[in-house]
Amino acid sequence: MKLKAIEMRLAGVPIKEVMETLQIRNYKQLKTWMRWHRNGESYRLAQPVGQTTQDVAKH
Repeated sequence: MKLKAIEMRLAGVPIKEVMETLQIRNYKQLKTWMRWHRNGESYRLAQPVGQTTQDVAKH
């Protein structure tokens, strides 16, 4: 779902439409995925939604 959202945004699909189509509830989450993609941090996209590398390391 994360990669699909990124692909849609790169294709020029409006954020609101991406969120509705993929049932993403949080606007900031989509922005974060885009930032990770831009910064070459694609390994983060494999993480479950709601967890960061720091969260995983704590448990």
